[in-house]
Amino acid sequence: MSAPTQTPAPPTHRSHVWEHLPTVPEALASLMRTVVVALFLLTFVLQPFLIPSESMEHTLLVGDFLLVNKQIFAPSGGAHSIAHLVMPYRDVRRGDIVVFHHPDPPYLVKRVVGVPGDHIRIDAGRVTVNGTQLSEPYVAFEPVAPNQFGENFPTSIYTDPNVDPAWWRELQALTRNGELVVPAGEYFMLGDNRNHSKDSRFWGFVPRSEIIARPLVIYFSLRRPSTTDVQQATDDRLGHDRELTARLAAFARWKRIFRVVH
Repeated sequence: MSAPTQTPAPPTHRSHVWEHLPTVPEALASLMRTVVVALFLLTFVLQPFLIPSESMEHTLLVGDFLLVNKQIFAPSGGAHSIAHLVMPYRDVRRGDIVVFHHPDPPYLVKRVVGVPGDHIRIDAGRVTVNGTQLSEPYVAFEPVAPNQFGENFPTSIYTDPNVDPAWWRELQALTRNGELVVPAGEYFMLGDNRNHSKDSRFWGFVPRSEIIARPLVIYFSLRRPSTTDVQQATDDRLGHDRELTARLAAFARWKRIFRVVH
């Protein structure tokens, strides 16, 4: 007997899987969602700032780019209540670094040293609050000409022309037994670089309503050398790759990127 004839299997057809490419309306809708989220974050939660001066050294350096949380000190209600789900609200605390409105320049960043009700005194640059000397490991005392007003505060002698006259009169009225009493709704600010900071010692308190943000992280830090460090090329010879690497390394403070601010 002959072997049974095998019926050939029907040809298999490979199924084609077609990837769905977004249509123009879908792509525009996705783009708009991204833009809306970005605008929401920049409007209610996050905002970038650049440090222009040395008043907060060495916590913050000239050329540091900060990402700040605008939501943490914002009152609840409206769109802010939605943003609170991302970053919860809390009140200002002593020791916080904050961004606040100021007449000139329009924004400043300093550290909160006195909150409402505090009794403040500065002796030889050391801050005492409510009878206890603060532990301030972040403070720098860079060399400067002697300034009795900034190093011993408050004082009854007008010794510094940089002090705002209106603040001077208010200061005398709020001084009790050699200590400055912080009124309700007001905050006393100092720069970490105490000898090179124009702060509450010179222009007074910051109202609670003017405090708008708290720095979160340094997202970039640009190294800004002085003009005396700039060297001119002496000829047209090409440099080596190590020279390019050195220049790239000197362009920014790479180790400060993504450093948390506290």
